[in-house]
Order: sequence, then C-alpha cells, then structure tokens
Amino acid sequence: MHKHLRSATLTLFSVTTLGFGLSSCGDNKTAETATTTESMATTVDSTTMMSDSARMGKTEGVMVDGVAMTPDKTIVQNAVMASSVSTLVKAVQAAGLDGTLSGPGPFTVFAPTNAAFDKLPNGALAGLLKPESKDKLAGVLTYHVIQGRLVAQDLKDGQELTTVNGEKLKVSVKDGVVMIGNGKDAPATVQIADVISSNGVTHVIDGVILPLAK
Repeated sequence: MHKHLRSATLTLFSVTTLGFGLSSCGDNKTAETATTTESMATTVDSTTMMSDSARMGKTEGVMVDGVAMTPDKTIVQNAVMASSVSTLVKAVQAAGLDGTLSGPGPFTVFAPTNAAFDKLPNGALAGLLKPESKDKLAGVLTYHVIQGRLVAQDLKDGQELTTVNGEKLKVSVKDGVVMIGNGKDAPATVQIADVISSNGVTHVIDGVILPLAK
C-alpha cells in the first residue's frame, strides 16, 4: 500500500501577480502617476505575500514540545525534533516511509502522539513494528497521509479525504475543534494544527486512526 505514496504526483501551485497598465503621455504628471501606481502595486503585492506567509506559518515555526517546527525543514526533519511523536517517527522508519515523507510532496500528515499509540490494544504496536508486518504498518501509516497541502481552515465538517492508503477519512468540526476518524470508531482530535514544513503540513492528533476492515 505504501507504493501509492511513492507514486504521489507533485502538485504545483502558481501565484498570480497583479499587473497595472499605465499610459505614457510624456509629461511629468504622468511620470508621477506611474511612480505612485507602481508603489501601490508593490505595497499590494507585499501585503499579499505577508498575509499568505502568516497563513502558512512561514513567519515563525509552530512550537511542538518546546521546539520550533520550522518551514525550512521537511516533515520528517521537524518530526524527529518533537519528543511527543517519537513513536510515530520510529514507525515511519520501520515502514520505510521516512525517505518518501522527506520527498517533495506536498503531503498532509495527521500525526498521532506517543500517548495515542499507547491507547492501542496491548501488543498491537509491537506486532506492527515486526519486520513481517511492514506492509500492514505502512497501510496504517499511509491512512494518516493525504496527498496535497491542507491547513486547518481547509478542513470542513462532513468532509471526506482520500488518503494515500486509498481509504477515506472523515472530518468533523464542532465548536472550532477539528476531529478526524474512519467514520465508525471515535475520531481523533487535532491538538496542534498547521505545523508547516517545506514539503507539506502536519496536524498532531490524539489518536491512531485504523482503516476499517474490508
């Protein structure tokens, strides 16, 4: 199942720049108008970039476990610095997905905390980490990954997300709290949203979401 992740297509985003057409009449007044208009265009463009930068968390890193998760690092590079998701990092490495999640993406990752993994039935995690369970582990982990970049404001109540696993995740939003689940079991709650990395965004959640048995 992790093969789907390796074949994920890089989505390219383009930014449209506002253009201002000026008529030249050859007098000083026209030149002054052109200069003023150019200045206004620069201000608008600068304001737009600042707004987008703030929205995407590029002005400063989101703090996780007292460490700034900065947008110049990949999802994996940021994750290894956060002590509360060390189990997830270990699982990603065991599944052989660390290289993929260090790739261009972009990816949206719902990252279970160590405490979330502790909620699994006794022995479940140890079983998934065994070499012979590599494909099953990859299937569980890729159920937490979406191709593309989705920040918190993109997640809407009742929304369905297609995971890299191929299965669906259900989004629910209540009183501003975002929850993600498989549609049957109790959903996981987003605890820290919009951890922006160079190749995507991570949302830290308090539960491991398991694909429904077919």
